[in-house]
Amino acid sequence: MTSLSPLNPYEERLSPVALLFGFTGRISRRTYWLYGVAMLLGLAVLGHALLGIAGLRPETAELLVNVALVWPALAISAKRWHDRGRSAAWLLINLVPVIGWLWALIDNGCVKGDTGPNRFGADPLEREFNSAR
Repeated sequence: MTSLSPLNPYEERLSPVALLFGFTGRISRRTYWLYGVAMLLGLAVLGHALLGIAGLRPETAELLVNVALVWPALAISAKRWHDRGRSAAWLLINLVPVIGWLWALIDNGCVKGDTGPNRFGADPLEREFNSAR
């Protein structure tokens, strides 16, 4: 693991590939809102627009966009559950109609994660400093 810059407290520890496709580690609420909600929503809108321009039926475009974004959405949410000290099995709460996804959104997006390291990794808000400092 590389040391983080002491000048940027919000510097990400995970690479974009690990963030979007890996199911290990922890992320902060800020990362969840930026990448798990805003970025995925933006990609969904862009995907629908491009597939609409390409002449696909809206139902087909919806299916393709959902299939393309389901894995990154699950990976980001799993890391957020990890920050709360819970296993990725909590992803299954999304299967409960309305209440499940609302619970997941509030719990992942609004509730503070565990302070300090937990069984899923280091606290994403802790900053590492070089020993030479």
